[in-house]
Amino acid sequence: MKDTKICGGLYGLLIGDALGVPYEFHMADEIPPYEQIEMQPPAGFCRSYPNIQPGTWSDDGAAALCLLDSLLSQDQFDLHDFSKRIYQWYTQGFWAVDGKVFDVGIQTSQSLNAYSQGVPPEKCGFVRPDGKGNGALMRVLPLALWHQGTNVELVRDAHKQCLITHGHICNQVCCALYTLAARGLLQDMPPKAAILYAVQTLRKLYQDMPEYAEELEWSIRPDLPWEGYGSGYVVDCLRSAFMVIEQAESYEETVKWAIQLGDDTDTTACVAGGLAGIVFGMQGIPKRWLDMLRQRDAVDALLAQL
Repeated sequence: MKDTKICGGLYGLLIGDALGVPYEFHMADEIPPYEQIEMQPPAGFCRSYPNIQPGTWSDDGAAALCLLDSLLSQDQFDLHDFSKRIYQWYTQGFWAVDGKVFDVGIQTSQSLNAYSQGVPPEKCGFVRPDGKGNGALMRVLPLALWHQGTNVELVRDAHKQCLITHGHICNQVCCALYTLAARGLLQDMPPKAAILYAVQTLRKLYQDMPEYAEELEWSIRPDLPWEGYGSGYVVDCLRSAFMVIEQAESYEETVKWAIQLGDDTDTTACVAGGLAGIVFGMQGIPKRWLDMLRQRDAVDALLAQL
């Protein structure tokens, strides 16, 4: 049962990303109706990347696969190894479909350029000190799928994986909360219970980390209803994903509702879709989307190592 949740989580992330790619940067009122949201948008829709084939994951999926590849290779989270793989994606298309890199975030680009100039990975993610994009959140799920350690260790690694591109403490807290929620889902908790478990667990872990505790309470505001607007701001992305996963009754509903928010559609659907893949398993992901996802053999080979 757990195997289908793990596979569902990774494929849920990749398919959500690929499904959202054609609709990125369109506002909510420009998104096609629910029943027309597919890998191949309806005729006449202005695709965000007209030269990218349907079923192609973007930087979100590539970065997540870089993380999983690093974890399996090193049998631990190693920031330096992960940073090398992310840079290899950026410069050579490692884990990008067809080796083609597109849709690179501004902060990711600036951070990896700093890395190329010899800045230590622990400092690269601070080149924009107030940067709070969702570039670390979109890739972190494989950490939860792979991790066998304690909650303390999972949170520590969730923090550390941010540093190469998105070091701000807000990004670290969002990634920690997300991975704990994913852990709850892997333990068969329903979404609302898993998110509550994540919040309560993180509050306990942050008792001796006042700066992190303040970020959790005042930036993420976990006591408010989970509402989001599909933007690239890391807190809004997290809140958007939690909002749809709490309400959706299927994987398809989750990712389509995420896309209907508009704006950063690929990342919102990626972040929400990873959670939905855990909840509904591989069997819950529509076969038509699995069949359209490109380079599945490479993904299956990586999953086999889990």
